[in-house]
Formats: sequence, C-alpha cells, structure tokens
Amino acid sequence: MTGSEQPETLRDAVQQALTRYFDQLDGTPPTDLHHLVMQQVEQPLFETVMAYTGGNQSKAASVLGISRSTLRKKLAQYEIE
Repeated sequence: MTGSEQPETLRDAVQQALTRYFDQLDGTPPTDLHHLVMQQVEQPLFETVMAYTGGNQSKAASVLGISRSTLRKKLAQYEIE
C-alpha cells in the first residue's frame, strides 16, 4: 500500500498513521508510544460507539466488550455524555 491509498481496514489505518508519525519525527526517538496511541484512539472510539448506539450505555458496553461500570468511568474521563 502506498502512502496515498485509502486504508481498507482499521489495522491499515493505524499502520498508515504510525508510519506518518515516525516519518514526522525526523530522527527524534519516540517515547511512551503505547500511551500516546491509546490516548489518541480511546476518546474517539467511545464517542463513535456512543453515537452508533444512540447513547445507550448497555449497548455501547456490549459493543466494546467492557462492563457498564468501565464504560461510565471512561465517559466521565473524556467528558462524553
């Protein structure tokens, strides 16, 4: 896949984004990459799933494969209603 192609899967999109990130570092060594990726992905994940489920927390928790308690904590963390 070239840099100009649209990703076909979530995995492809992540790989493209990480490749661009490394290219932009211009020799600076990356640090704490796992935390950075989780921080950048988690909030839009929860926002999108909540929209997909029409705000239904039980359905959202099921889609995400997490407990409603964990979902509520994450929604509060990211100030998502």
